[in-house]
Amino acid sequence: MKKVLVMLAIVAVAAAGCKKKEEAPKAAAPEAAPAAGQMPAAAPGGGDPHAGLKAQEIKPGSGHKGKVLETMDSAGYTYVLVDENGQKVWVAVMQTKVKQGDTVEFPDSPPMINFQSKTLKRTFDKIIFAPGLAVNK
Repeated sequence: MKKVLVMLAIVAVAAAGCKKKEEAPKAAAPEAAPAAGQMPAAAPGGGDPHAGLKAQEIKPGSGHKGKVLETMDSAGYTYVLVDENGQKVWVAVMQTKVKQGDTVEFPDSPPMINFQSKTLKRTFDKIIFAPGLAVNK
């Protein structure tokens, strides 16, 4: 009788341990935008991970400020070479209307070192991916 009780206890513990835990219901939540300075994750199925994303509105006084020396668009991004107090800084944002001679402002973000743009076929020694630009014409 004692052996039967011990066996039943072992079976009960084993059965409880093997029970599949119920998953919490998954609510359909909107996808969060990437944090500043981070690239969005690749879209499932190889689609455009930037589809529908727009540059954020940046208010003046956000951090860096300088004059646009060069600008180019590629693959949904605008690349801008900015002269900030004599230092040249490359900045990439979601495609934005900006032209040479404009003054722009953008928040500080950690730079990416040796970033290779496949679409531009060039490597940037140092580039900041900002969430947007404030363009002052």
